[in-house]
Amino acid sequence: MMMRPSCGYGFTGAGGVAAAAAITVRLPPARAANTSSEPAARLRAVLERVDEELREGNDEAALSLVRGAQGADGGLRFFGAARQVPQRLYTLDELKLNGIDASAFLSPVDLTLGSIERNLQIAAILGGLSVSVAFELSQLQILFLFLGLLSLWSVDLVYFGGGVRNLILDTIGHNLSQKYHDRVIQHEAGHFLIAYLIGVLPKGYTITSLDTLIKKGSLNVQAGTAFVDFEFLQEVNTGKLSATMLNKFSCIALAGVATEYLLYGYSEGGLADIGQLDGLLKGLGFTQKKADSQVRWAVLNTVLTLRRHEKARSQLAEAMSSGMSVGSCIGVIEENINTEDI
Repeated sequence: MMMRPSCGYGFTGAGGVAAAAAITVRLPPARAANTSSEPAARLRAVLERVDEELREGNDEAALSLVRGAQGADGGLRFFGAARQVPQRLYTLDELKLNGIDASAFLSPVDLTLGSIERNLQIAAILGGLSVSVAFELSQLQILFLFLGLLSLWSVDLVYFGGGVRNLILDTIGHNLSQKYHDRVIQHEAGHFLIAYLIGVLPKGYTITSLDTLIKKGSLNVQAGTAFVDFEFLQEVNTGKLSATMLNKFSCIALAGVATEYLLYGYSEGGLADIGQLDGLLKGLGFTQKKADSQVRWAVLNTVLTLRRHEKARSQLAEAMSSGMSVGSCIGVIEENINTEDI
């Protein structure tokens, strides 16, 4: 996850309706069906414009389009429409009563990439020994070889934030482990869905580090979902973050971990997401008790929302897996939300 305006569309006027009624005899029978499909066509047009604005970097214009389409006939019904649980201090026992084990939820360890990294390290050591034997390297040459590799690792860590390491591990993971590939997609679908339902517009996503490198041209940017976050940044820059904005950030940060937890019973990815949230709460000067209260509420709120909208998340994951645009993904959400559960 990466956290980083109003246009309307036309409706047929009263005069147009009267004119249509006057010549009903001359119209083909399919006319009525076309009329009923107009809201869907208008919605598609809005979402296409949203995609266009996002591609051009016009985040405010894209958000304005989405907000302008809220509540309209055939418009976006579910942007920011998710109901929230009451905000108070929830105990760990209350989370357990709702089927949530916080210990399995908030301590993600990526076993897949960890295993790949260990195997690569073993292969590197064995390969180094083989090279030293084959070329009869002296102890001094072996030392220089080791120092050279260590220097490359240090350069990656300092200048790219471990981007080269992440790129290698992530690429291997996606190609060798279908479970890892599926888990990443579901994780990002959780971020996307929760953000949309609580009123934060996603502006893009990548599933693999290689895809991120190709699109962003940088090793310092991790794969994930990015959001239209100028309102969040404005509040942060003023030094006053509203409770509403903090609640949104908290739920989005935990959405990927929550999705993995619901699907697999534990989470592997999302350590960076939790670190971001923890850093924000510390930066705001939260006491441990206040931070625990915020996190537990966000955990409960996010998990219950994901449970209510499992179908939408599943369909969204399929859309993201095929690389559909943000606007198309929003359309998938709108089509698969059960209005009785929102």
